[in-house]
Amino acid sequence: MQPTHPATVLVVDDEPDVREMVRAFLEIGGFDVVAEAVDGAEAVQQYLALDPPPLPDVVVLDNRMPMMTGLEAAARMLERNPQQKIVMFSAHLDDATRAQAQDLGVAACLDKTKPARLPVVLRELLAA
Repeated sequence: MQPTHPATVLVVDDEPDVREMVRAFLEIGGFDVVAEAVDGAEAVQQYLALDPPPLPDVVVLDNRMPMMTGLEAAARMLERNPQQKIVMFSAHLDDATRAQAQDLGVAACLDKTKPARLPVVLRELLAA
């Protein structure tokens, strides 16, 4: 039996405290945070620079960020890899944002007030 490796995650948020909190919840949940970015533009730059891959198993993205929104970053990432699992993790998830995310191919949207749900949501996505 081969050893299992923790799923890898790219965390993107413009607030350092939020990135730290997300990292803590994910690491406690058994995930490996392999990279962090401070905005959508930096996330896309890091993501596109992974050539050849491995790409992260999951990208956790805030939406409202300077330089490039999470939705814009998700679109660029999904353009490169339509199978990429992306979780929009934002305090600003109105119906229109959720619909746009779904239309783009974002796998899940989770409100920032529920960070303890992140590992659960990621496990569900990776098991599907």
